[in-house]
Amino acid sequence: MLIIGIGHYLGAVPIIDFQSRVHPVVARDSMVSVQESVGADVGASILAQGGNAVDAAVAVGFSLAVTLPRAGNVGGGGFMMIYLASENRVLALDYRETAPLRAHHAMYLHADGSVDADRSKYHILSTGVPGTVYGLMTAWENYGTLPLSVLMTPAIQLARDGIVVTSDLATSLNQVKSRLSSESRAVFFKPDGTSYRIGERLRQPDLAWSLTQILKDGKNSFYQGNIAKKIVRFMKNERGLITQADLAQYRSVFRQPVTGNYRGYRIASMPPPSSGGVHLVQLLHILESFDLSKMGHNSADYIHHLAAAMKRVYADRSQFLGDPDFVSVSVQTLISKLYARQLATSISPTQVALSQDIAPGQYMDDEHPETTHYSIVDQWGNAVANTYTLNFSYGNGIMVPGTGILLNNEMDDFSAKPGSSNAYGLIGGEKNAIAPQKRMLSSMTPTFVFDEKNQLRLVTGTPGGSRIITMVLQQLLNVIDFKMNIAEATMVPRIHHQWQPDVLFLENGISPDTVKQLTGLGHRIKTSRAAGSLQSILIKGDYLHGASDLRKPGGKSVGL
Repeated sequence: MLIIGIGHYLGAVPIIDFQSRVHPVVARDSMVSVQESVGADVGASILAQGGNAVDAAVAVGFSLAVTLPRAGNVGGGGFMMIYLASENRVLALDYRETAPLRAHHAMYLHADGSVDADRSKYHILSTGVPGTVYGLMTAWENYGTLPLSVLMTPAIQLARDGIVVTSDLATSLNQVKSRLSSESRAVFFKPDGTSYRIGERLRQPDLAWSLTQILKDGKNSFYQGNIAKKIVRFMKNERGLITQADLAQYRSVFRQPVTGNYRGYRIASMPPPSSGGVHLVQLLHILESFDLSKMGHNSADYIHHLAAAMKRVYADRSQFLGDPDFVSVSVQTLISKLYARQLATSISPTQVALSQDIAPGQYMDDEHPETTHYSIVDQWGNAVANTYTLNFSYGNGIMVPGTGILLNNEMDDFSAKPGSSNAYGLIGGEKNAIAPQKRMLSSMTPTFVFDEKNQLRLVTGTPGGSRIITMVLQQLLNVIDFKMNIAEATMVPRIHHQWQPDVLFLENGISPDTVKQLTGLGHRIKTSRAAGSLQSILIKGDYLHGASDLRKPGGKSVGL
């Protein structure tokens, strides 16, 4: 690994600026930024063997199922952005989970019409048809270069031989122990029920078996072969909904990325059924009307305008977004600069608009969040931004016997009842209602940024449930408007507003004087937990600058 420190210069511009308090990892050829360090090392080893960004992304994805089981997964789904440098082309791969064929719009409602929240979160009925295996294998089949054995072997060995239990893993397991199924507890805790201690080795032989099946038979193993048989048998025994037909009919989908332009930079991000790209671009287009750099980073004026834009965008999310294969989504209207300017005009610099006074579509003419993200750039300039998840930490806590595979609880991301909110407080409308084979709405926002010469400059994304969109937004603003290095951009305090509840969330580190001014403007403020885990790579000249968010322990950027 090559890390270039203070004193190394690119021409007359220092690679590391003495004015900065935090610094990125700097490398010449390639870079991975991952939330978990062993997974980062796996990705770097694939790049060192001559693999491309997709090869590394597939290897990291399967490895994190072993080393970061609360979010890395085989039984979940996600979204992958791929940049092919030789073609100067961006691809958006949707491998989001789907509703089972036997799912229906009222499946989480009591007889009186109220929502049964536990059934959509912790029950076997909360599981969507997983897409991760199909998505990762599709990426490799189309754009990978190394043999699958090279990519799968690290994950298989880690599951078979064991991983060293870190303080982060030990803590997260103890936090969810009470809601894990007996099968899950048998894997993640000792035979007598006690916890693994820090430094001890945790082995997952059943997961090693599943990963070996994938190596032998590809995605067929999961959707029609030996793994599928165990999933279907378990679902039948537990009265779950997923059948052999559900698995056999699952497909990942290549979609057209959502693009926008912000101060001369081109943004490319994930389209529906993720709301991430649409609303990231919409936010940027609204904020382009204001001189944010003049306001000052995290000043009261700056935060006030960000919150106002966030309220308006999340109001639109509540009504206009869903699976485009099932409902009409007016993407071009939502991201149009005309609509953005009209929304910007409605923002008062001195007065807070209450959420109850902001309606979806004004002026329109027509996941405890435990997700994970990683970013990769290879020596040829190809890049991957991948965000995938089980939804909650360890999904619904249920493991398919004999497989080591944790199941997702992504069905909670549907609107159980139009107008109701999910576990993250996000309100959903009719367009996100449950229907067989439909994909539930997401906030995942894997993103690329290109400069005015159409050169890739930034690869980024984060976990964080409903806050993903606003965290990626602030990362872009920090880099573009405030010229921060990528490590500083990652570590400065962040804010969040999502229309409902009408609360402005502020991380620790915002000036008390600023908080007082915001309160005086009428904002209802709540101190936020440290949110997200941005994994970013900034390309500057001949160098790659990587940063792994310190808000989650154990992340790592590795450069070659």
